[in-house]
Order: sequence, then C-alpha cells, then structure tokens
Amino acid sequence: MNKKFLLIIFLILAIGFGVYGYLGGFNQVQVIRTTSKPVFVAGKYFAGNMQDKALGTYFQEAAKLVEDKKVAGYLGNIYYNNPEEAHDSIQAFIGIVVPDSTVQLPAGYELRQWPGSQPVVQASINAHFFIAPNKLYSSLFDYANNNKVNLKKRYLEEFPDKRYGRVQAQVTE
Repeated sequence: MNKKFLLIIFLILAIGFGVYGYLGGFNQVQVIRTTSKPVFVAGKYFAGNMQDKALGTYFQEAAKLVEDKKVAGYLGNIYYNNPEEAHDSIQAFIGIVVPDSTVQLPAGYELRQWPGSQPVVQASINAHFFIAPNKLYSSLFDYANNNKVNLKKRYLEEFPDKRYGRVQAQVTE
C-alpha cells in the first residue's frame, strides 16, 4: 500500500511539473530598463476587491472579443496600484491593446493610452499567460529593489500571444 501511494504521488508530481514546464513555468524572466512606447488600450475600468466577480467578467469579455476577432489586438491591462500593498483592492483598466486610437470600440469600452517616452522597467517571459503575471511582477519588484529603482504604482501588462507576456512599470525620477 505504501509503495502504491508513493508511486501515485510521484506520478501526480511528475505530471504537475511537466505541465508547469510546458506552460513555461521554468523559463527565465528578462528584466531591462528602457523607454516606453505609446500603447492604446480599449477596455473597462474596475476598482474594487480582487475577488469581485465583475473583475473576472471583464477579463473574459476582453478575451472573447479578441478570440472572436471583433477587436483587432491582444490582451492588455493598465494597473493603477499594487493589489498586494492595497490589501486585495485593485484599480485596473482591463482590455485589449489596439493598434491605434482610430479603432472602433465595442459598446461600454473606452480608450486609454499608456504614455510613450517614459523611463520604465520592463519584465518579459516566454510563458503562458496563466503563469506569466506572478513571475513577471516578482522579477520586476526584485529588480527594482536590488537596483534601488523607485517605481510608480502604474503597470502595463501585455500578452501579444498566449505564450508571451510583458509588464512595464513607470520609474519615478
């Protein structure tokens, strides 16, 4: 009985590590200092608790618009605070990175711009967007802490495809 139990546990762990690796969980995050480019995001603003069902609905709605090709672009969000520091309260603009400001917006959506020509710290990884955010943010904050870089509480997330993600944080002067 003990050997069977250990074998089952080993198989479950092996499958779990295999899936994690396949999704890019073992890939390294690259962090650089750079200058931002202007980015247009079509989306909806959300302020509230991270457990609020509306937040998930906004993400799903944006993903469906991209998947159905009703809006040209890819998933992207602008965050105006760090939820970990704000006790699970989030201020975010959830939506789709679009090519320019002339895009036809879906009902209920508005357009916001991430400013260009700003100093930023950027983290990127080749990993599925289920795994990427946690790895990106922890690497971004570690880099800022280790290099004594002060970040504004403003972040741009971009997921140009399902297996690549990047986050930019504006740097305070």
